[in-house]
Amino acid sequence: MIWFDGIQPTLDAANLNLDETILGRLGIRMVEIGDDYIRGTMPVDARTHQPYGLLHGGASVVLAESLGSIGAALCVDRDRYRVVGLEVNANHLRAVRDGQVTGTAKPIHLGRTTQVWGIEIVNEAGKKTCVCRLTMAVIDTKPQTVDQR
Repeated sequence: MIWFDGIQPTLDAANLNLDETILGRLGIRMVEIGDDYIRGTMPVDARTHQPYGLLHGGASVVLAESLGSIGAALCVDRDRYRVVGLEVNANHLRAVRDGQVTGTAKPIHLGRTTQVWGIEIVNEAGKKTCVCRLTMAVIDTKPQTVDQR
């Protein structure tokens, strides 16, 4: 299990305080947490469409970065560390017009100062619509001081 202190996080913890953020406005919800992954969904509707009536690529990136960021935060001691995004890339593979997409984020690397997450987004038929990679910085909010004497 990858989660901090070997404790399985709850969906309530993963969905905490999302309503007043971009996630809440787009209808993104975390729906499953496994031993080494986090999964979430996003509706494909007027909130997430681009002008041609297709899922906006930026909305897919919001889902992917949110999954990886929440996953990264659940892997560290949040009393001491913060995680922030450094880089995200996405390849859009298939158009989606309606329904719902589901993203699954799994760590590729969980290091002391960086994490790398791979995220796959699929449509309701289970076909890949987008693949992403997210790099996170792990920031120590209570760095150890070195005696300079």
